[in-house]
Amino acid sequence: MNKDLELLSIGDASLDVFLVPSESESLCNLYDKECLICFSYGEKIPVKSIEYSVGGNAANNAVGAARLGVKVGIVATLGGDSVGNQIVEKLDKERVNMNSVVQQPMAGSNYSTIINYSGERTIFTYHAPKSYEFPVDFPVTPWVYLTSMGESFLPFYNHFIEFVGKHPEIKVAFNPGSRQVRAGTDAIKPALEKTYVVYVNRQEAETLTGIEDSHGKDKDLLRALSALGPKISIITDGANGSFVYDGVKFLKAGVLPVDPYERTGAGDAFGSGCISALIKGKRLEEALLWGTVNSASVIGYIGSQKGLLKEHEITLWLERAKSSEVGVVEI
Repeated sequence: MNKDLELLSIGDASLDVFLVPSESESLCNLYDKECLICFSYGEKIPVKSIEYSVGGNAANNAVGAARLGVKVGIVATLGGDSVGNQIVEKLDKERVNMNSVVQQPMAGSNYSTIINYSGERTIFTYHAPKSYEFPVDFPVTPWVYLTSMGESFLPFYNHFIEFVGKHPEIKVAFNPGSRQVRAGTDAIKPALEKTYVVYVNRQEAETLTGIEDSHGKDKDLLRALSALGPKISIITDGANGSFVYDGVKFLKAGVLPVDPYERTGAGDAFGSGCISALIKGKRLEEALLWGTVNSASVIGYIGSQKGLLKEHEITLWLERAKSSEVGVVEI
């Protein structure tokens, strides 16, 4: 067991650019809840503001955990370009262990453009073609956070599942990305079977379990997700809070009454807050609140990392949640 690390975050990192357009319109159909953001075709669209930030699920989780006092490293395959260099520099400043990061000289790095409109975001993602490299000296850590990778994720996942099979003492937290969910339940079932705690949103949970329109069927959805292998299933559902099943009891955590400025990274903030609390020996109920307040802080800023809480700030935010009567109840 690696004594220098408590958590290893595995997945992608990217450079994100956030745009706030000056001119745009929304077109919503209230009956089917479809909402589109519209720009004039063939026109130059003025941009009110632009900001850059390192992002990507694994990077967000690593930075979030590091700020909460967890000794964390990241396993990521980056390009050897200037974007890759910026990602390395940023994560190193956040005190994330970079020993398992590979930069491939001939490969590019991941890049996203996020359009922020009325507090919601639309994301254009570019995953640079690459082969993910499984580290030769893969460290054995108490916890691993496995999250999204690009289209060629499966060989790496297979190596990881084999590795965890040889080290059953590792607790795996799994947050599948959109490409993993689209690959289908059968493709990621081996990972789910090795999972201690899984984090997905409601739509992802419905896709993985085959349950449609699960509103009002929270327990059924949680049971079906846990039947795929995880010991603890956590489903986030935006303003409706989060729902949890640990094999014995069902829990629901509320959300803080804050107005979102920009929602990118809310799910990653929840995950890093929750897993950091579990690593520190907190009860599941308190871990849910750590995730909840971390997410509430992030959506008050542009970007997925600027609002991530530091360890000394958690107490104040937990008190804020209590004063707002936000808590965890059994359902």
